[in-house]
This record gives sequence, structure tokens and C-alpha cells, in this order.
Amino acid sequence: MSLNNNEVNSMDDAIGNIETSMKMIKKGEIVKGKVIRVTDDEAIVNIGYMSDGILPKKEISEDMEQNPKDVLKENDEIYVYISDMNDGEGNVVLSKKVADREKAWDELEDSFKNNIALNVVVKEVVKGGVISYIKGIRAFIPASQLSTTFIENLNEFTGKTLNVKVIELDSDKQRVILSRKEVEKEELGVKKEELWNSIKPGEKRTGLVSRLAKFGAFVDLGGLDGLIHISELSWKRVNDPSEVVSVGDTVEVYVLSVDKDKNKISLALKDASGNPWGNVVKKYKIGDVLDGSVSKFLSFGAFVEIEPGVEGLVHISEISQERIAKPDDVLSIGQKVKVKILDINEKENKMSLSIKEATEKPKVDIEKYSDKGAGVTIGDLFKDKLKDFKFD
Repeated sequence: MSLNNNEVNSMDDAIGNIETSMKMIKKGEIVKGKVIRVTDDEAIVNIGYMSDGILPKKEISEDMEQNPKDVLKENDEIYVYISDMNDGEGNVVLSKKVADREKAWDELEDSFKNNIALNVVVKEVVKGGVISYIKGIRAFIPASQLSTTFIENLNEFTGKTLNVKVIELDSDKQRVILSRKEVEKEELGVKKEELWNSIKPGEKRTGLVSRLAKFGAFVDLGGLDGLIHISELSWKRVNDPSEVVSVGDTVEVYVLSVDKDKNKISLALKDASGNPWGNVVKKYKIGDVLDGSVSKFLSFGAFVEIEPGVEGLVHISEISQERIAKPDDVLSIGQKVKVKILDINEKENKMSLSIKEATEKPKVDIEKYSDKGAGVTIGDLFKDKLKDFKFD
């Protein structure tokens, strides 16, 4: 059966239309395709070419153990790399891994240029840092870039998803350096500004003790550090902040003052309502003799606590009937003593005490030496001492 000219022309037109609709592809290109079938060993992808592409299992994912069906579904639109135009059987060989990697470099370049953060999963710990993979591209996060704070154990990051920024990129050397620290710094900056705008004196806040110093404890309030001066840690006398708090403790504090210009927040751990001095003037008065214990020495005297949080100063001149050089010549820390209240300063929570005034002075029994006694006179007692003296 022979075809007439009209039929031949129609067939040529049809073939021409098919050829026109077919993509012109070549090895090394990245093209978009649609998944039309997935098996346990491969996927078939329509790439708009005269033949569909074969996507082997090993070219689907970095994880060689992963089943293609867990990665791809029919009608998924994916980018693939043309690895070979003919596998020997007329099939185009594709690679999703290579396409993903090339696309990943483009995304990394965009993130680096535009300072955009991205999420990565930490896969392993290596010397000096940790490793993650971005669509097959190996990326390194130095230990110094993992956090704004010191990290003692890098293994705690294994398997964790981190929000990071690209701080160094070189596709020719396949070098990618990431930083979680840069993201944290930006987050802290936002938190600090929010905290400065919201924190007010008189508030009660929860924080974490971040550092101890001789003069007090620093508390992280969630982006800003405030200072609890040693005098504000407790109503009782505190010699060292470690007596009251430790680094890492969660504490509830009172905001005393806020100075954004000086970057200073003053805090108190002690509760104003629990001030033991509140009832001192009702409980005690000048002249009262009380029991107390020595709590601290100064060069000019000693502090004596008469109840928890309430203590007064015994000046060195009020410690003993005898002249002493230093308070610890006659006293010791924790020693129980009797004191007499000399003065109370309610406004400044101060009290002046005396040990020598609280101690009964020895009485001389004059009757013992009078002629009412055993007929012995003062002259009789001292006659031997005075015998060599001449009196005019």
C-alpha cells in the first residue's frame, strides 16, 4: 500500500512537531523532569526527550541504603543531571545527587552573598569541630563557631539541627565553613533590645547565674546580664557569693535599677518584704542586753549577730575593759557574747553595741575591809607596804 503526497506531508509534519517538542539535551546539563515510575532499584524520569531517563538507586540519594520509594513518588518534579546520553541500550542515564549538589552550591552562594541562614544536621564530630552535609556537600563548623559560649563536649551536637550562616565558601576547593555563633549573636542582639525596652525597676524576673565575682553574682536575664551585689544576695552577712548561689543556678531576682546608657542592671536576690530589720525597733530598744554571736572582724571592731540578718557593730573600744590592739585578740568568729544596745539607726539598718557595757563590772566588797569585819582596818592591811614611806 503506497501513501499519497498528502499523507506523506501529514506524517512529516507530525514527526516535525514531535521533534520540535523534544528538548535538546546534552551530557553535563541539569534539566527538570517528572518521575513516572519508581522501583526498589531505580526511577524512570520523563525529561521531555525522545526517551525517558533512568535514575539508578545509587544516584538518587547520598544514603546508599535508602530505598528509592522512600525518596521519590510518581509525578514528583525533580532536577536531574545528564550523566550519559546512552548507556549502551539507548537509555539516558541521570543523577539526582549531582543535580542536588550543583543546586546546593547555587543556594550556598546565594546564602553567602545575602547573609541568609539555613538549617543543617550535624553528622559527626571531627578534630576542631563538627561536620554536616548540605545536599551532599560537606560543610565544616569549627568548635569556636558552634556557640557564643564555650562548648566543652562537641558530641552533644551530633544529630542536632542547627540554624547556621555561611562564613566562608570556595566551590573550586569544595570548601564550606558554617557558623552557628553568628546566628546566636544576631538573636542575642534582638533579645537584648527587646529586654532593654521591657525591663523596669521593681519587677521580678527569672534568670540564670552566669558568673561569680568577689563583689557579687551576674545573672543572665535572657540576653542581658544583671549584677546582684554581694550586699543584695541575702539579709544575712555574706563573705563570698558562692555561699548563696552557684553558676548555673536558676534564680528569681528583683530589678533595682536599669541604666541602658551605662549598660547596667542592678538586681537583688533578697526579698524586700523579708527584711529582718523591719521589726527591730519594735522588738529592741537602747539599753537592752542581748545574746549574740561574733560574725565578722574589722580593724576597728567586730560585728555581732543578734538574730538572723540583724547584726550590730561593737567598736573596739566597747569590746573589753582592757585596752586591746585587735578585736580577735579577745574574740573569735562564732563566739557567743552578751551585748548591750547603745544606738539603733532604723533608716540605715545599723546598730551600735557594747560588750563591755553588757558585762557586769566586778564589785569591791568594802565591808570586807572595814572595821565591821574581823576588826581589821585598811591601815592594818597596808602597813607593811607603807612602812618605808615618810609622810610630812
